[in-house]
Amino acid sequence: MKSLAQHLLWFVPMLWLGMVLAISFLEAPLKFRAPGVTTELGLGIGRLVFRALNTVESVLAALLVVSAVVLRPAGGVWTWAAVAVGILTVQLAVVRPPLSRRSDRVLAGEDLPRSTGHYWYIALEVAKVIALIGLAITAAP
Repeated sequence: MKSLAQHLLWFVPMLWLGMVLAISFLEAPLKFRAPGVTTELGLGIGRLVFRALNTVESVLAALLVVSAVVLRPAGGVWTWAAVAVGILTVQLAVVRPPLSRRSDRVLAGEDLPRSTGHYWYIALEVAKVIALIGLAITAAP
């Protein structure tokens, strides 16, 4: 069991990191540049994609915590894991709800100015990337 936990403690952050990089930093900005993609269509796609990403991230975060509890690693691993899970929690509980409400309004036809909430989400994504890299390095077998 400890061998599996050790491998998960390294593999899960790398998988999570790849998903964040691919979706947040590649798919999200590119979808609005595709021909024929309106703001409304891009928002609709983004909501589905980020809901799925955040669901998978939550499962991966839970796997990390369970693996860490089983393995009882050094403090550095706990610190990086806590930062990554904490950032995800802030994104889900604090940043995403206003972004969802705003996208509801845009999808309902309101003409709103550009959102600053996305910048907070992006900043947290950058911090999460750093935390996941730190976690993978400190947890490497």
